[in-house]
Amino acid sequence: MKYTKITGWGMYAPERVLTNHDLEQMVDTSDEWIVTRTGIRERRIAGPGETTSTLSIAAGRQALERAGVAPEDVDLIIVATSSPDHFLPPVSSLVQDGLGATRAGAFVLTAGCTGFVYALVTAHQFIATGAYRTVLVIGTEIISRFVNWQDRNTCVLFGDAAGAVVLQSSDEPSGVLSFVLGSDGSQGEALIMRGLGSAMPASHEVLDKGWHYLEMDGPAVFKFAVRVLGRAAAEAIAAAGLSVDDIDLFIPHQANLRIIEAARRQLKLPEEKVFVNLDRYGNTSAASIPVALCEALETGRIQEGDTLVLVGFGGGLTWAAATVRWGVAPSPARAIPWPFPAVRERLRSVTAVLSALPTPLSLPLFTRSKRHQ
Repeated sequence: MKYTKITGWGMYAPERVLTNHDLEQMVDTSDEWIVTRTGIRERRIAGPGETTSTLSIAAGRQALERAGVAPEDVDLIIVATSSPDHFLPPVSSLVQDGLGATRAGAFVLTAGCTGFVYALVTAHQFIATGAYRTVLVIGTEIISRFVNWQDRNTCVLFGDAAGAVVLQSSDEPSGVLSFVLGSDGSQGEALIMRGLGSAMPASHEVLDKGWHYLEMDGPAVFKFAVRVLGRAAAEAIAAAGLSVDDIDLFIPHQANLRIIEAARRQLKLPEEKVFVNLDRYGNTSAASIPVALCEALETGRIQEGDTLVLVGFGGGLTWAAATVRWGVAPSPARAIPWPFPAVRERLRSVTAVLSALPTPLSLPLFTRSKRHQ
């Protein structure tokens, strides 16, 4: 069994910023109403010509460059999204071609906002079993094209973005240490887009009734998230043989500040151990956690050897959590300030000198020196 190591990361957010004050001109809402209930102040909206594949390619290319990995050396690409360019061809193939990853297999993983953690764990399995050495995982969404901009219950929540990581095989204990995956399909209608699939293909009725838009039962999703987010994180931490005190940074799905706060209190985590950026991006679904991860790295919130918890919830309804070691944790020997390596080298030098002496003279001293190595 191999370990995995995240060697590269990248993100892309569209240039257009849509603020709460902008939304006040579009729908019956207010900045105060949105901030109080969600914590969101602005979000990014994809522009003309931008698609899920173009966002994915931008984030994926940045991650590969940071990892120092050529596209042709990628074995597999997993794109987590619920908003692909088309049903066919899969957006993963468009991304594979756009990156020039000529040797890579590619597939789409759909698990709503939970998709990135599901994809990360899936990539880990491919590497841990020795099947592949290098996997590119991308979480991307353009949810703005599937919301009804007259429905204040949904349009104020979502934004567009992409985040990506490169996972590579490692002999060191790093990467995904444990994970928890879950699903409760009995609550599937709490977050649903009814139309345009095989159950309700495109028709005048679908368009007239707005079934091509995302629908959400906000109270049901809120209750579900509050119940599962902290619990899933605690289960993943325990599965890694760790305690909450061992966690250096908690990176939850960025959907609602009240949900994040509930999970933080449940886990008894101090505020400084929780990363939040939803005020600037809104809910970017499968892109949420990788974008937060990238920003945490860029701002110095993650250091070599840190232990992270990534946890999300979303359509399905689904949930997922993973405990991740960033790099390799320092061993106890490395933490001791006294210079043992230098002393060891000095003893070796003394031993070499004594070894060069005539045997009758050096034998008693040589034996003592060897005993103390």
